[in-house]
Amino acid sequence: MLPFVSSVSINTRSMARIVHTPLFMTLLGGASTHFSHVNQSLKKAPILVCADGGADLAVEYGLQPEAVIGDLDSLSDAARHKLDPSRVHHIAEQDSTDFEKCLRSVSAPAILAHGFSGGRLDHQLAACTALVRHPEQRCILMGEEDLCFLAPLTFEIDLPVGTRFSLYPMGEVSGTSTGLLYPIDGLVMSPSTRGGTSNEVTGPVSVSVAARLLLVLLPIEHVDAVLDRLVAAS
Repeated sequence: MLPFVSSVSINTRSMARIVHTPLFMTLLGGASTHFSHVNQSLKKAPILVCADGGADLAVEYGLQPEAVIGDLDSLSDAARHKLDPSRVHHIAEQDSTDFEKCLRSVSAPAILAHGFSGGRLDHQLAACTALVRHPEQRCILMGEEDLCFLAPLTFEIDLPVGTRFSLYPMGEVSGTSTGLLYPIDGLVMSPSTRGGTSNEVTGPVSVSVAARLLLVLLPIEHVDAVLDRLVAAS
């Protein structure tokens, strides 16, 4: 089980922010994911919060999350019986996903989110939409091969030349860039017109956008660099 961390505050009176922490957070959902990846994230982001059925994987490996948040329609009875009841938070409304319920209910400098980008495609799309709807959260969606995050208005990062650097617009957005094989200067991107996938790093990258509507997708091995730069950009 995870050790008690005194810098975590559990709010049992208000659903606005259930967990407050100055440490990085690992958020675990119920979609398919490898525990080895979650374990690596916990070394960087030791505060574990689960979205609904994500708690099943946590208790399977003997972890006691700081909180379980969601409508709880996927949490098994077996897992529930192994959880501290005071850390299980039921949010009944059905107008948002469990991932979004978590994003609006926690406060942390950055979040590494597993179990939201594998499995069902509709769940993956909903997770991407949640990133756009909650730009206040510095959240990185972690997949088996890729990571995904919402670009800040200005984002800089130094990656190896040749690294795949994909941009996907979630609405109409324009911007400028340096350090990419295909600059985005002068382009208006949108889901129905033009995207920016399969771009490539040619040097130190700088991307500036006019609105928080652009997702960045990178190989997952660059998570440490992304985490450092997202926090620096805040």
